[in-house]
Amino acid sequence: MNKWRRFLLTVAGLLAGLAAGAQTGTTITGSIQAGGRVREYRLYVPPSYQPGRAAPLLFNLHGYGSTNLSQERSGDFRAIADTAGFLVVHPNGTIDPGTSYLYWNAWNQGGGPDDVAFLSALIDTLAQRYTLDPDRLYSAGYSNGGFMSYELACHLGGRIAAVASVCGSMENGRPGACRPTHPTPVLEIHGTGDTNVTYNGGSWFVSIPTVLNYWVQANGCNPTPTVTPVPDIDPTDNSTAEHSVWRGNRVGAVVEHFRIINGGHVWPGGPPSSTDVVNRDISASAEVWRFLRRYRLSRLALGAAPAEAAPGLRVYPNPATGAAVVTLSAGPGLRPAAVRACDALGRPVPVVATAGPAGTVQVDVRPWPAGVYGLRVADGRWVRLVK
Repeated sequence: MNKWRRFLLTVAGLLAGLAAGAQTGTTITGSIQAGGRVREYRLYVPPSYQPGRAAPLLFNLHGYGSTNLSQERSGDFRAIADTAGFLVVHPNGTIDPGTSYLYWNAWNQGGGPDDVAFLSALIDTLAQRYTLDPDRLYSAGYSNGGFMSYELACHLGGRIAAVASVCGSMENGRPGACRPTHPTPVLEIHGTGDTNVTYNGGSWFVSIPTVLNYWVQANGCNPTPTVTPVPDIDPTDNSTAEHSVWRGNRVGAVVEHFRIINGGHVWPGGPPSSTDVVNRDISASAEVWRFLRRYRLSRLALGAAPAEAAPGLRVYPNPATGAAVVTLSAGPGLRPAAVRACDALGRPVPVVATAGPAGTVQVDVRPWPAGVYGLRVADGRWVRLVK
């Protein structure tokens, strides 16, 4: 089948699903105490969710002056979640001092709420009540919520695998203050006709090319993207789109961008707007989930470690389900003192190792929490261990 026809059928199907899909899951409202404040959220639980089976979680963050309810409707993931089986949480920001508008403190300057800490605490709260997959926690946001998603990529990388921003950017100075702990897949969807968060930057935020360039460099991607025109499936929407992809990262952490030519400060594929051009050639919700769903935190965090054992290096049992020790085999001359280990964030973990039979080393894994680890031997070879 012609690739464009395949693309058109896929997009058309996703759009039809979004338009026709009456949500069949459950919406739960709740609140938590964080930073001395009561913080509210709405959680959408799809009908396919089963306690005990780990499910991905997606933050869907509203824009400045908006609310979680408005974002739930305008940047709607619920019909997709029904079939893909992920939970969607819609938190509320706090009132911007001197205004009546909710906002995200995506720059965390001059006081104000620590929204990174709040969203981390919200993960903890939800994880106590639902079976979340810690390997598949994502954030997407609109406008100010897109700024906040980048802030999570910068400062909550130990939990968030990948992010997407629709009509968002990064504040001046934030790229320099960003501290990602792993290669972070990033998707930016932005209109060139956006008059709120302008494509070429503003007095307090950087341009979209600057945002993309930062993440391309941070991820070690090839600086030359593949650029593909998006089929103009709705010639009446007064806009077109092109899709750019920067690849080359060793763990596949790509950077993607949908440039909506003439598009406004709106969610593509979302509700009509009386003031802005709404592109209908893509569904931002469908593209965001298509992008995010591929990524696992453990794979990204252990970017320096190969997915499989290096030649001659083996650890067993792996996964180490219920095992007190694992056996590491690396060839002749392996000594217990030469074995090192790190967790999924690259942080060293203590190793208690003893000599095993036939030149192997046995590593006590009982003190380690469940998770993904890297074991390294003296010559630099790595192997991944799942406990």
